[in-house]
Amino acid sequence: MNIKRVFLCEGNKDVFLDCYISDKIEGFTRKSILVIPGGGYGCVCSEREGEPIALAFIPYGFNAFVLHYSVNRSKKFPAQLIEASLAIKYIKDNSEEFGIEKDVFVTGFSAGGHLTASLGVMWKIKEVQEAIDAPYGYTKPKGIMPIYPVISGIDSPHFGSFQNMLCTDEPTKEELENCSIERFVDEDSSPAYIVHTSNDQDVNVKNSLALAKAYADKNLQFELHIYPDAPHGVALGNAITKCGVEKYENKAIAKWVENAVFWAENLK
Repeated sequence: MNIKRVFLCEGNKDVFLDCYISDKIEGFTRKSILVIPGGGYGCVCSEREGEPIALAFIPYGFNAFVLHYSVNRSKKFPAQLIEASLAIKYIKDNSEEFGIEKDVFVTGFSAGGHLTASLGVMWKIKEVQEAIDAPYGYTKPKGIMPIYPVISGIDSPHFGSFQNMLCTDEPTKEELENCSIERFVDEDSSPAYIVHTSNDQDVNVKNSLALAKAYADKNLQFELHIYPDAPHGVALGNAITKCGVEKYENKAIAKWVENAVFWAENLK
């Protein structure tokens, strides 16, 4: 395996991709997945929601790319969406070198789930189209996997994430609406595989339900898993990412990667 770091924005060492590229096998082309860690748009939690996630997808025939994006109120949304779109462009532009299919899947956690859902739903907004030198639709993911995502700035929001992404302690209603993913879902949105827990104490499960309802209202393809009991930040749900917190290890939730891969392989 080759692991390398690629900086996406000239002169900005805070925005980069860590690329996990498996050795090529004759006759086999891997899929690719962009991994977006959470952190409330205040930091990037890559130690639990970055490399461990990337490595979990490798055995299922993926090459993986972990995104580090602008946080800690350094840039206002949708700057992060533009950065994530640049990441997809980089992966696609280099697909032959990396031995991967042209299409890109995306998974992300908490605030990274917001950015993941943004890629799948808001990929065509004016700011992205003007910032990315690519054909229309080039940065749209094949499918998205938001895991306990921040979605809505209106209904049960994780307010700290919206304060950070909007670089203000007092975002306006209009600003919150413009970052609420469920409001932008339309017929061009990427298929979604959504995971949450019903008793998430940090990001209310209503966020995932709002996204699922928006998809259902548009008759779009999605799969939704709501597990009954686990804290926010469960990550892989196994011993690798439990970090001493027993409730982070959950045998049912630990199957989400395998189940998401099955979903990805069977998209219509």
